[in-house]
Amino acid sequence: MNNQLQDFARSQLKANLATLPESNQRLFKLLYGRDNGRRSVADAEAMEIDDVVDAMPAAQLDWAMTQVSNTLTKGGSK
Repeated sequence: MNNQLQDFARSQLKANLATLPESNQRLFKLLYGRDNGRRSVADAEAMEIDDVVDAMPAAQLDWAMTQVSNTLTKGGSK
């Protein structure tokens, strides 16, 4: 994925995640903020959601966008 597409994907993820409840953001942090287990659960949960998105490898952006889009379509967690 080229840099322009990565920037767009990160921007969209940040905007869409901001509309979701904290419970969804927490799950996203646990899925993508752990750095393959190098970061503790507590440290991942303490991260700002934008920092989690910025730290994600480019290879994970497409799937993360799909997951967030599906969550938005379903109305997020209540």
